[in-house]
Amino acid sequence: MNSQLLDRTVYSVSGAAALLGLRPDRARAWLDGHERDGVSFPPVIRVEHSGSDLVTWGEFVELAFLRELRMPGVSLQHIHPVIERLRDNYGTPYPLAHHRPYIADKQLVLDIQEATNLDPRLAVVVRTGQTMMLSGPAERFLRKVSFEGTDIVSLLLPAGYTSPVRIDPVRAFGQPSVHGVATERLYELSEAGDTIDFIAEVYELPIDDVRAAVAYEERSRSAAA
Repeated sequence: MNSQLLDRTVYSVSGAAALLGLRPDRARAWLDGHERDGVSFPPVIRVEHSGSDLVTWGEFVELAFLRELRMPGVSLQHIHPVIERLRDNYGTPYPLAHHRPYIADKQLVLDIQEATNLDPRLAVVVRTGQTMMLSGPAERFLRKVSFEGTDIVSLLLPAGYTSPVRIDPVRAFGQPSVHGVATERLYELSEAGDTIDFIAEVYELPIDDVRAAVAYEERSRSAAA
């Protein structure tokens, strides 16, 4: 089941990029590699260049993680050898969508970090008795995902745990939704003049959840403008 979910095709490259607030060319470069000034850079996420415009759930989750890693002066190519080693150790093409690098295998990740000379700004922080995490970026990432009792990321929480908005690969065609109803649809009804109370009644949703969905769409559209 875990493998099937991670392999599930959910988005186009441009659709995945839009949801994560990335430029499509950047998402494509992370997925499939790119060439610049005559130098070829390998894919960060995919095992090898495929040219596919389709994005699996596992790839989408890893794009979400890499988005949190963006730092001035830090090339995500630096994390490529780390992902390769995690991929080999776990036997999965999507190690960043798995809970073990963040929670369980502290020594393994520390060893990989040392062996690959990972940039100090992406360094692993191990806190006794607490979750192992990359300093800053992985902490932000973990606040926006849910494992739902599995060992892989099964949901993205784009507005955090306190919001009812979810990105679920098996509901609402993978679009942000509340209780399976796309936030875009609720926002469009609100923009058309329907009241929050009326929309909530029609869809049998809590009023606060409809309000949160509309607010999420407003923030997303403002950020993309």
